[in-house]
Parts: sequence; C-alpha cells; structure tokens
Amino acid sequence: MNSTMIKPDIKDINLAEQGKNNIEWAMKDMPVLMKIKERFIKEQPFKGLKLSACVHVTKETAALCTVMKAGGADAVLIASNPLSTQDDVAAALVKYWEIPVLGYAGESVETYRQHVKDAIDFNPDIVIDDGCDIVATIHAERPELASKIIGSTEETTTGIIRLQALEAQKELKFPAVGVNTSLTKHLYDNRYGTGQSAMDGIMRAANILIAGKTVVISGYGWCGRGCALRAKALGANVIVCEVEPLKALEAAMEGYRVMPIAEAAKVGDIFLTVTGDIHVVDLEHIYSMKDGAFLCNAGHFDHEVNVPDLKKEAVEIKRIRPFLDEYKLKNGKSVYVLAEGRLVNLVAAEGHPASVMDMSFANQALGMEFIVKNKGKLEHKLYTLPESVDKEIARLKLESMGIEIDTLTEEQQKYLNSWNI
Repeated sequence: MNSTMIKPDIKDINLAEQGKNNIEWAMKDMPVLMKIKERFIKEQPFKGLKLSACVHVTKETAALCTVMKAGGADAVLIASNPLSTQDDVAAALVKYWEIPVLGYAGESVETYRQHVKDAIDFNPDIVIDDGCDIVATIHAERPELASKIIGSTEETTTGIIRLQALEAQKELKFPAVGVNTSLTKHLYDNRYGTGQSAMDGIMRAANILIAGKTVVISGYGWCGRGCALRAKALGANVIVCEVEPLKALEAAMEGYRVMPIAEAAKVGDIFLTVTGDIHVVDLEHIYSMKDGAFLCNAGHFDHEVNVPDLKKEAVEIKRIRPFLDEYKLKNGKSVYVLAEGRLVNLVAAEGHPASVMDMSFANQALGMEFIVKNKGKLEHKLYTLPESVDKEIARLKLESMGIEIDTLTEEQQKYLNSWNI
C-alpha cells in the first residue's frame, strides 16, 4: 500500500487555498529547513521509504512534511493532538502536496487513536513522532512491525521520557533520535518558542492582562524557563514550582519566588504547567485557589492539570469563550480552564513561530537522514545528533539572519590545543 490509497480524514478541502498561503508564509521564515530541502531534492535520501508522521498539524510541521516528501519519502501525516490541528493546513497538504492527512480540529480521542492505528497500518519504514504515540503503540500492540522500521525521531520532552523508559527496560525495538536533546532544539524552541506561544495562547483564550498578575509555572526545564521569562517581561510576578533542587535553585537565583504548588495555589492568578508529568495541579490545589484563577497547560499531554476530577467535582461547567471554560466548585468559587487542559499554545494560539521551528525541524530532517544513512549500524538506543550537526544548523541560522561571527586565528587555535602555555 502506498499513500495514494489512504483516504484523508480532514475537516474541509475547501480551506486548502488559505492553508497553502499559510504554509508558504511559514516557509519564508524557515531558511535552514529550505536549504536542507534543496539538498534532499538532489540526493533523495528517503527514496522508496514510507513515512508515518504524528505531529501537530500546523503550517510549520507541514513545511517539514513537504521537505521529507521532497527527499523521496512516501508520507502520511496524522495529528498528534485532537485540538491543535489547523484545518486549512491539513486541506492544503492533501490538495497541493498530495500528502494524506488524518486529523481535524476537535476530533474525539477515539478518532485520534484510530488515526494512530491507521498510521501504523501504513507499515512505515521510518517514523516522526511527537509524544511517542506511534512508537509506543507499535511496541504495545504491533511489535511484529518493529523489525521493518529503520528508526524514528522524537520531537518532545514527553516523548523522550517514554523512549528512555523503553530503553531502560531494554524494550526499544529500533533506534530513535531524540530531537529535543539537540541544543538547537531545546535551547531555542523550548525556551523562546514555548515562552512566547504559551503567553500568546493565554491572552487569546482569556483576553486578560498579564501585568500585575501572579503567574505560577510548574516545571523549570527549558520550556518553563521560557514561560517564566516571557511572563516576567509582560509584568507578571512569577512563582516557580519544582521537584528538582538544581532547577529550583536556578529559578531562585533568576529572581523568581520558589515554593511548593500547595503554597503557590493560595496566591496565584494564572497556573501554567510545563512538566510532562501527571496531576501536577490536582484537585486539592484547585480547591485552595482564589476565586477566578486560570488553569492552563503547555506540556504535551492533557494530564498535567487534573481536569477529569475537576469535571466530576464541579457543580456547573460553562463555556465562556471558545477556549475558556468556567468550573463552579462546591465551595462557591470558580476556576477557569483554558484549552480544556490541552496545549494552550497550540489549541488557543498557533504554536511556535516558524523562525524557531526552523531549527527544530532541521533537526528532525537531519535526524531522520542520520538514521537512514546508518541503517543496520545503530543499536536499539535513543541517540542525540552529533554536535557538528548542531553547529551547522546554528551556522546556517546565523547566516540567514545576516549575522557574522569571528573565527579563531591559527595562533589562537594552537593556544587552545596546547597544555604547555
């Protein structure tokens, strides 16, 4: 079976023209990925290979998929989140790039899971994952397919955590590249992309002023750092909640208040989770919050805020705006949940800007090329791309920005490589 035999499952093909405009607009701000595309067209590194991609269907990920197809891949795309799909982009990929897309905004969890199965039934040679859903499902339900798969790339921290668990248990059945561990991914995408897009999502969903509010950020990884940085820049008083001593210490030395979530719950106005864990904001915390507190999440899965238990406990749930729901509690207070607890930056906004995803998706494309070029040579492990790849991506990005840097003189190079000074 090739991709032409797969029937797309999208919202409306008539949205394709607008989607094409958006994809082409994103491509203009992704010069590194476009340079890689030029080379892929000539070299065809994925010729004859079937690709199943499970990523957020946005104009930026669409650009990545077109690059993979330009490199010879027979590609199928499914949405990695039931609410983040940009329906016009999905339509454009189907109509103008002939890439079948299975995903539309608002699809049910059951439909999403069926799309994961459809992507697996495509019998791919290579997999691009965002959250490890395709890879985890293959390992749990279709292990007989693993021997055909050359390898996978993973975009997110959450997905890497799942891959690390598979590797630690010696259950990983093919090599994988953790794109998020590349410096040109997590130092930029996670920090500047998530920081900006999360604040954008909060403001679009609720139309509230950030200045003067107390923003509580759970998790001080690179995403949390970025969210704290942007919230502070907008005038917020920032509190950080952490479980790792080193990260908590860093947050304190950056000037943020650091405390347990049980204490922060009493004083926060806006709560944003970016941990990759479950029930970071739980029912007991919600009950101690101020009347009118806002709850949102920028971690991959919608487990971080315990919305299911909140739904059971609420005496009334009211839709205020498209991505803003009021939950009235038994104690007479109300809290507001943004984007149903899913990724607020992708559900209520448009995700990261193209210019920062340029580096992330350059890593995705080169990560997949690394796996294919080394077919049969890699262990069933989680890999990080070589430092030389990171540096080349950074060099190309600087070049596209019109920025020049110094180079070492022969004397300086000799000095740095000498022990006898």
